[in-house]
Order: sequence, then structure tokens, then C-alpha cells
Amino acid sequence: MLEVFGNIFRKLHIRGRDAKIFVISLLLAFGIWLLHNLSLNYSALVCVPVKAVCNIEGHSMTSSNHDFVQVRCNARGFNLIRLRNAERRKPVPVEFLKPDLHFKSGETFYVTSSDFGRYFARIFGNSVKLEAFVSDTLFFRFPEENHRRVPVVPVNSISYKPQYTIVGEMRMNPDSVTIYGEPSHLASVDKVFTEPISLDNLSSSRRGVAKLEKIQGIRISSESVDYSIEVSRYVEIKALLPVRGRNVPSGKNLVIYPSTAEVTFRCTFPVSSDPERMANVYVDYEQFEQSVHGQCIPSIDGLPDDVIDYVISPDVFECVESGR
Repeated sequence: MLEVFGNIFRKLHIRGRDAKIFVISLLLAFGIWLLHNLSLNYSALVCVPVKAVCNIEGHSMTSSNHDFVQVRCNARGFNLIRLRNAERRKPVPVEFLKPDLHFKSGETFYVTSSDFGRYFARIFGNSVKLEAFVSDTLFFRFPEENHRRVPVVPVNSISYKPQYTIVGEMRMNPDSVTIYGEPSHLASVDKVFTEPISLDNLSSSRRGVAKLEKIQGIRISSESVDYSIEVSRYVEIKALLPVRGRNVPSGKNLVIYPSTAEVTFRCTFPVSSDPERMANVYVDYEQFEQSVHGQCIPSIDGLPDDVIDYVISPDVFECVESGR
């Protein structure tokens, strides 16, 4: 190469400092020519490896294989070089929507060219224009995983304005999720908790989204759940009600002390029924039989629909069995 340049310099009578300037000028010209050509748009065939990601129930999150997406596209020379290099690099992880991954058989799922469009920019970049898909269908294998369904348990801290309270319990949607992992990990997990939900000074119903706490070695089918809480204004009604025995066998008598209970009812406002006339406080004989010292916790039924909550005082009643 040096001999070639030397012959050129002798024929052009270029020597010394002029030779250096000539070489630099030649290199600059080549660089400008190269940059100009790489900035032009070209139409070409490119092929990029893709690994599928999708949360399919009963299967792993990521496909065990990859497939190639081949397209004819229009792009600048710089981008074409990048895409050509991508053919030899690691597959591009693409998160497919569940409706776009069609079940074929066993652990095999496929994506058709009609669904590729929405993922084109993720695979090839925003600066590349699609002309046509050459690949018709991509096939991916999602190995089956050990899994089971567990309930979602909310972790919450809630406060209310005076005379307001929750109606029922906080509801979760979904109220259960699928967990995946090795059998040894799954065996120790019987529930999934939400991250703390903090709601203060509530006077109306509330909805929201709560993230689920991650568990090491476990994959969860959902990252978050929707929660809803129904809040209502209430009034308190206090009543003194008799406590009776229930399901007492014939020929036996259950003496309950004290014989009356003070019940505080929390009712939605405005009150449409009288809980004092409808509610019944009782001690079931079966509970008495199972008790050690005859101490029983009372139950209540016959509550009208507008009763949100109630408190029975005292908490425990002394019961004694006697013959008639």
C-alpha cells in the first residue's frame, strides 16, 4: 500500500508536507462520501431474532426458544448496519399481548404476520419504515410450570370521618392469583399480600389499584389488583336484648348469665328498620358442650339489611346446664 501511495506521489510530484495534506484530504473526502451514503435511505431485507414474553397461565413467562422476524424495510444506511448486526446478537425480548399469542398444541404458541404490526417499532426501532413482512408466522415454546391458585389478602390502614365506616369488607378484583415456581417454593405460600393501602379520613366509597408484594422464587400472574371499599354514614342504636339458648335438647335447660346483653347496632343513615325488634341474641348448645368452663360467646341473627356492624356486651356469658 505504501508503494502505491509512493508511486502516486512521484507521478503527481507531491513530496514532504504536501504528501501529508494530500493523505488527510483523501481520508476526509472518503469520510464525507461514506457519511453521505450511510445517511441515504435504502430498501433492504433484514432479519431480527425475537424471544417472546407473555403471562400465559400455567406456562413460563418467557419462551424457551426464539424465532426470526424477516421484513423488507426502508431505512438509512446507519440503521441497516445496526439491524444487520442485530441478527448475530441476543434475541430481542418482545412482550406480546395474550390475544396475539395463539395456542397451537402442548406448549407451542404462534403469532401471525397480521399481529406483527403493533410490535414493529419495538423490534426494529421508530426510524425504520415497514414495507412488507416476509415472515408469515412465528412459533414460540412456553414450557409448563408448577402453579396453583392462592387468595389475595389486602394490607391496609384506613381511617374514617366521625359517623362514617366501612360497609362489609374491602373487595379485591381478582380476589385470587396464580403463583408459579418450584414445588418447594409453592408449598410455603398459601396467600399473596398487597403492598400497604393507606386511606385517611374517608367519608365516601373509594376504588384504586394495589400492587402485590413480590415473593422470592415465585412468579405471580398479576402485578397488581383493583380494590374497592364501600363507605357509608351510620348512626348507633343501643338496645338491651334477652339472651336465649338455642338447639337445647329436650329435657335440659341452659341457664345463661347475664340473661340480657347490651347490643350497639351501627346502621346506615337514614335508618329504615328497627334492629331491636328484629334481632335475636343466643348461645348455641353445641358451643356450650364444646366449652371447657361453660363460657360462651353469643351469636346474633335476624339483623335487618341496614345494620353495618354490631357490638355485644359483655363479650362472654357464663352458661350452666340444669335438668327441668
